[in-house]
Amino acid sequence: MALLVVLGAWGVAGKDAGASAFIGAAAYFVPNTLFALRLLLGYFGPKRPGSLAFFWGEALKLLAVAGVVVLVAWRWSGWLVWPAFLLGLLGVMKGYVVLLALRRLP
Repeated sequence: MALLVVLGAWGVAGKDAGASAFIGAAAYFVPNTLFALRLLLGYFGPKRPGSLAFFWGEALKLLAVAGVVVLVAWRWSGWLVWPAFLLGLLGVMKGYVVLLALRRLP
């Protein structure tokens, strides 16, 4: 989904929009990947992660995403294309919905 949004934004609105979409996609993809790896590594350890570890990890992931969004808005607000940034962010956040829908099509 991130690749589709980045290429679409770049094709429609230029390289700044493509870079904005990429940053938006990475703002959610990177913390989500780190969270998933942490849970996976904890699963193979001597003590399995419980539901509390999942909820704290999810909260930290969402705080990290919010921090990246604030950092991007503060640092690169001059050239950032906000619609592309938000589409990149939403594309990664809700990409699983599209994947689930495509698997159910005949």
